Amino acid sequence: MTVRGLSFLLVLPLLGWAAADKIDVDLDGQPFTTFHYGIESHKPYLAPLRSSSGKIVTRHYPMEKIEGESRDHVHHTGLWFSYDDVNGVKFWENDPSYKPPNKGTIVVQSAKLEAGAAGSAVVKAVMNWNGPDGKTILREDRVMTFSSSPMLRVIDFDIKLNAPEKVVFGDTKEGAFAIRLADALAEKHGGKMVNAEGAAGMKSVWGKRSNWVDYFGTLEGEQLGIAIFDHPSNPRHPTYWHSRDYGLFALDPFGQHAFDESLPESHWAIDAGESLQFRWRVVIHSGDAASAHIAELYKQYAK
Repeated sequence: MTVRGLSFLLVLPLLGWAAADKIDVDLDGQPFTTFHYGIESHKPYLAPLRSSSGKIVTRHYPMEKIEGESRDHVHHTGLWFSYDDVNGVKFWENDPSYKPPNKGTIVVQSAKLEAGAAGSAVVKAVMNWNGPDGKTILREDRVMTFSSSPMLRVIDFDIKLNAPEKVVFGDTKEGAFAIRLADALAEKHGGKMVNAEGAAGMKSVWGKRSNWVDYFGTLEGEQLGIAIFDHPSNPRHPTYWHSRDYGLFALDPFGQHAFDESLPESHWAIDAGESLQFRWRVVIHSGDAASAHIAELYKQYAK
């Protein structure tokens, strides 16, 4: 089926895992990404992500095994959101192949694709963050809006975390909103990361707070980058960044002491019946941070 040129595989709430477990998103008649929510990875994710020119800017592994591509960190699946200490349960390092006794699973309860404004696509999903005993610790309501222009592809995330009982986020660097970049874009392979303050490179960006970070390099002969924006309305804005030279590109609003040892450990709690809401934007662009006008794009987003 199609809605205004946007192909999709599911429009009704899930009735068990025999149902379709992915949604394809096309923009301008071209594939952009796929939302995967099958139980096999223990969390939903978007992969691959493509630029406006059609190049895949995320690593293929572990979904595909490509000769010569890195194969570390099997839990790094495209673009995802999870955290490794939610009431002591691990939702970050939670691949089915891992053996910790306190491993959680993020289970999508419903997912649908709708046509949005001005040719955009909107995926709405509801998911439960379940502990190893199957009990729901968090309910996540997520809206992802996909849009494009001739030189940009954009995903807006609106995420609401609802606590059926009191939830405490421990203090760890292992999280939270993340992308695993294609190897060619990684700093180790000639890529570069810069933040809103102009700091460049992992040693200057990792563990610092900033409105945005842009990570760019050359992929198949084209200079391409991905920026992530932290909205000013987010709790603890500006967020800490967990961005690595091997291609992990993540922000972490929950950690504190893990990034700055001079600060006390954070034990951020959501009381029963309360919620937290986050808004983030991902911008896939040509060129580097300067030529793509990332600082100006952030100002527009922040309004």
